[in-house]
Amino acid sequence: MPLTPRPVAAVLFKAACPDCRARFELAAGALRLAIGASRRTTFYSFTCPECGTAVRKPAGERIVELLTGGGVRTLRLHSTV
Repeated sequence: MPLTPRPVAAVLFKAACPDCRARFELAAGALRLAIGASRRTTFYSFTCPECGTAVRKPAGERIVELLTGGGVRTLRLHSTV
């Protein structure tokens, strides 16, 4: 009997907009993760589906782990030093 791939459930991330205070769930494709050389330059971003505001929030180690594990596209920022 041939093996058939099982459907993978889409990963959804809970998020909130600091401007309009809406709470919602976003698919991995709606988020971007930037990993920099420091905590200050490591963040994730998305556009609020309610008000259209571009949101940028800091990402600690646990957030980075969850987002990368959930398939969020990642940009590694290089140091210019």
